[in-house]
Amino acid sequence: MTVAPQTTAVDAAHRERLLEMYRRMRRIRRFEERASELYKATEIPGFLHLSIGQEATAVGACWPLRERDGITSTHRGHGHVLAKGLDAAPMMAELMGRAEGTCHGRGGSMHIADPRLGIYGANGIVGAGLPIAAGVATAAKLRAAGDVVVAFFGDGAVAQGMFHEAVNLAAVWDLPVVFLCENNHYSEFSPAAEQHRAPLSARAAGYGVGYRHVDGNDVLAVAGLMTDLVAEMRAGGGPVLVEAETYRWHGHYEGDPERYRPSEEVARAKERDPLLVARRHLALAGASDAVADAVDEEIDQEIEAAVAWARSLPEPAPETLYDFVSAPRPARPEPPVPPAGAEVFRTMDAVRLALEHELTADPDVFLAGIDVGEGGNVFGLTRGLARAFPGRVRDTPISESAVLGTAVGAAMAGMKPVVEIMYMDFIGVCLDMLLNQAAKLRFMTGGRASLPLVVRTQFGAGRSSGSQHSQSLEALLAHIPGLTVVMPSGPAETYGLLRAAIQDPNPVVFVENRLQYGLKGPRPEPGHLVPLGRAKVVREGTDITLVSWSRMVQDAVAAAELVAAEGISVEVVDLRTITPLDRTTVLDSLAKTSRLVIAHEAVRDFGVGAELAALAADEGFWHLDAPVTRVAPPPTPAPYAPSLERLWLPSRDTVAGTLRRIAAV
Repeated sequence: MTVAPQTTAVDAAHRERLLEMYRRMRRIRRFEERASELYKATEIPGFLHLSIGQEATAVGACWPLRERDGITSTHRGHGHVLAKGLDAAPMMAELMGRAEGTCHGRGGSMHIADPRLGIYGANGIVGAGLPIAAGVATAAKLRAAGDVVVAFFGDGAVAQGMFHEAVNLAAVWDLPVVFLCENNHYSEFSPAAEQHRAPLSARAAGYGVGYRHVDGNDVLAVAGLMTDLVAEMRAGGGPVLVEAETYRWHGHYEGDPERYRPSEEVARAKERDPLLVARRHLALAGASDAVADAVDEEIDQEIEAAVAWARSLPEPAPETLYDFVSAPRPARPEPPVPPAGAEVFRTMDAVRLALEHELTADPDVFLAGIDVGEGGNVFGLTRGLARAFPGRVRDTPISESAVLGTAVGAAMAGMKPVVEIMYMDFIGVCLDMLLNQAAKLRFMTGGRASLPLVVRTQFGAGRSSGSQHSQSLEALLAHIPGLTVVMPSGPAETYGLLRAAIQDPNPVVFVENRLQYGLKGPRPEPGHLVPLGRAKVVREGTDITLVSWSRMVQDAVAAAELVAAEGISVEVVDLRTITPLDRTTVLDSLAKTSRLVIAHEAVRDFGVGAELAALAADEGFWHLDAPVTRVAPPPTPAPYAPSLERLWLPSRDTVAGTLRRIAAV
């Protein structure tokens, strides 16, 4: 007597799940149909990439996810974020560039995110979401809360180095992440057969991770597979590659003439419309067409209301242009100078002690990089930390993009990663993760994303390291809005600035000079914190202002001492932070001395010295009694031969000669 009611209850629950899946798919379809119409009517600006035809993959993949679980998406990501729970109305407003959009009109179609819902960003860079997903999964694993991550990507992203780096790192670290390929058989305009020779299954085997294939147009199949995989990961399972075969009905972008594929192929694909497949499942479960039709009408009204609401909103006000570029940083006083007779320590000690202090004080801090664990990094700076903080000092493969992407994702997920790029020259290998991700995500998400991360790296010419291991690239990094760039000049500054950088809510590139690791100086108190964005006058003077940073500050002070015996009084300013630039301290010193010399180790042309010269001309012109002069290497790569390197690199004597010349003007 009890069997039939139980069966009926099970059937009813199944119908309700199917109906909710259909509702979510229909929401994605109608949202994108209306977006297409609004784009053609010029109500949506910029680029628009639609996923019509791929709705079942998005809904099925997100079906077993909780709010705490994460996803990363692509430039074709409307379906993913809607399936994860983002409200359609502010999302439509975002596409229309309105102030109340999901990201306050800063992200648009390709950059929608809301980390509070576990949505760590659609992304305009192909493959960029994959290393970020590894970072979100790293945070999940460190917290051991059973959270998982789904990283959506298209078949075209498989050709990107970031794909390989991310999957390999996830395998090595055994991260809870599903790398889900929506194989719609086209990489932009090119058929998949012209882009790859190895199937995804072979790539998965090559990295030692699991592989599963699923019909991406069948929401039940996708949801069933993902439910099993997510359960395995919550129980401690590692990464898996899932290939969901599907098809996009529209072109690569709205307006694409689609000359690369025949209309007959598109028509055949539409016979496997994910919504029609879902309707057939509903019919088999006993739901009538009228039930599905009612959902269609409900969603049509929802999307029309979203469009009307978005149209009613204002665009961002002009005075908000600078909003969300950087998070406000805490105000800090200048710390006291270490007292006379203080213990002496080295710059390399300062790095290790600062890292140790922050690891001890904050469980959200972790270190990662190539050989930073048992090896203690190439200079031995982190030696012993891996044993003192198990699991929180992590060796990585030689994969700079994965290292930086891990920092970005983990920071967005609430951690405070400190990652190391072994040489500053290697920043070029992973520049996207700084240029387009760390620096821009807070802005593009309208402040929803927080990026408290530190990238430690080092440079230094003078030891015949050659052109690929000597570069001082601070001008390149300082030109990227959203990044903070710090270059300390001595042990105490290194300790105080590094601790402040780790505590800062913004992405900081912390650049050490390897020739200073053995430099000795008085050790400050453990609470020593140096404010970011503030320069320091390290030697008072009245005749010339000499601005420098990093190791060149030592040469600048030595040069000032040399010419002091000749009656030339030089004030030396240590920038400490390249960006944000402390213009006030430089201009105040210039107002006192009326002469400005800038000395730096980076090549002269288009450098930070040029920016300071422009500052003097723009805002200090009436104080100038002599030309602004730069002392820097000529615009050639760093030489290897010691004789050429000595000629190329400025020295104490080079700086002193320039000071004498300017004093005589």
